[in-house]
Formats: sequence, C-alpha cells, structure tokens
Amino acid sequence: MRIVVTGATGKLGRHVVGQLLEKVAAEQITAVVRDEARAADLAARGVRLAVADYNTPGSFDGLFTAGDKVLLISGSEVDKDRPAQHKVVIDAAGAAGVALLAYTSAPGSLTAALADDHRATEEILLSSGVPYTLLRNGWYFENYTENLAPVLAHRAVVQAAGDGRVSAASRADYAAAAVAVLTGEGHENRTYELGGDTSFGFADYAAELSRQTGEEIVYHAVSVDAYAEILTGAGLPEPVAAVFAGVDASIEKGELEITTGDLSRLTGRPTTSLADAVAAALKG
Repeated sequence: MRIVVTGATGKLGRHVVGQLLEKVAAEQITAVVRDEARAADLAARGVRLAVADYNTPGSFDGLFTAGDKVLLISGSEVDKDRPAQHKVVIDAAGAAGVALLAYTSAPGSLTAALADDHRATEEILLSSGVPYTLLRNGWYFENYTENLAPVLAHRAVVQAAGDGRVSAASRADYAAAAVAVLTGEGHENRTYELGGDTSFGFADYAAELSRQTGEEIVYHAVSVDAYAEILTGAGLPEPVAAVFAGVDASIEKGELEITTGDLSRLTGRPTTSLADAVAAALKG
C-alpha cells in the first residue's frame, strides 16, 4: 500500500508528509507536487515524488495504483474552478481503484462562500463510488498568527466577527488527523467535523496577545464590508478578501464553533491551545 499526498509542498501538505515519515517508511509515501525543485528536501528523505497539476488532467494518468490511500488537499486557487480541479484527482483515483480518498473539506455548518467549492467537491466524491473520508477542517490558528506584524504595530485585532467564537486548531493538528486516517483502519465513508477543543472570541485573542507581549492590544469589531476593504487595502485580491470577510460573518453566527471533539479523538491528544499558538507565533 502506498500513501499519496497531493499538494505536498503546501503549508498543510508539508505537515502531513513530515508526520507520515514518523509513522511509515519513506518509500511508502508519494508526494504529488507541481514543482519538483520545491520538494528536493522530501526526495532527499526517500519520499517518492510525482509531478502533477490539478489544472492538467493528463498529469494524473497512471499516478495512482489499486489499494493506494490518497489525501486530496483542496486547491488554494480561489479564482479557479476548484471542484473541477478536484474532480481530476477523484476520477484518476476511481479509475485506479484506490482503497481510500480523504479530502480536506470545510465544516458542514459553514455557509460562507468558502464552503461552496467544498460542498460541490463532496458531491463529486460521494457520487464517484470511491471509498472516502471527509476531513471537514475548521479554521486554522495560522490564518491569524502568521500575520501578526500589523496587529502588533497598531496594537489592535481587527475582524468582522462580532462576539462570535471560533474553534481553531493548528495546521499540525489537522495534519495529524489526516495521518491518523491514512495510516489507520475503519475510516471508509466517514465524515469528521474537525476543530479545536476550546473556542475563543477575538476579544480573547487580543487579551492573549496582550498577556504575552506586555502591550495593550484591543479588539476592534468592524462590518464585513469594512473588513473586506481593509484586506484589499493590505494587498489581498478582492475575491480572496471577500472570502475571508465572509468567513468572519459566519464566525459571528457561530458556524465555526465545532463541538464534536473529532479532532482530538482522531489524533489521540488535545488540540493546540490559543496560548500555545500565540507563543509559537511570537517566537517566530
């Protein structure tokens, strides 16, 4: 059996491959990448590389073999037809007769536009007949902690989430869940709603930043439209800014507060805490 990870040089993919290397032999792992040079470090550790692109269906011909377990990490190009991109992988996996295809989706409770491509992909996967696992990943701490510079400079957390709460977890946490599915048994045709053990609001986030930096950092709640303008002013493309602003509207409605406990059950450990996520980010 091989384990095949698409998007293997992305931020989540690297975590997955790194954790797989702790559990299985490198020769069992195939990393699917668009740029082989970016994966030279993985090849040096014995991981097999396969060059393929969601936008080039023929690049997946013959990539999978019967019995493989596949992790389809969702595409990050929000300006593309992502369900069509994902269908390329699903079709190739089905033709090969893979044992399992796990897909990194979005929470079932999420109504923001971000979820549309994921719901469409889920429909394609479920209708394909391929044994599946839906990993409905919640929000990532890194969506906030990787961009601390403006927050610290202005001493303000600016979001459009009101008093809403979010059950965030780290990329390493979500990667661990994927690894548990790929290396474990009994996950066929299952759906997991994944999120952090403890939710937080953005006033909590600002308070934790204040505690750890010794600076007074406050939370400013703004409208969704105002937040989208702030994001575009910071250089994000308008479609991407609209997606992030829409997620904040969903957070305010409670759509990203996940209470299933699926993530910590799959990984066998508590999820990363807000305090630990902030501490890691401040250390750089």
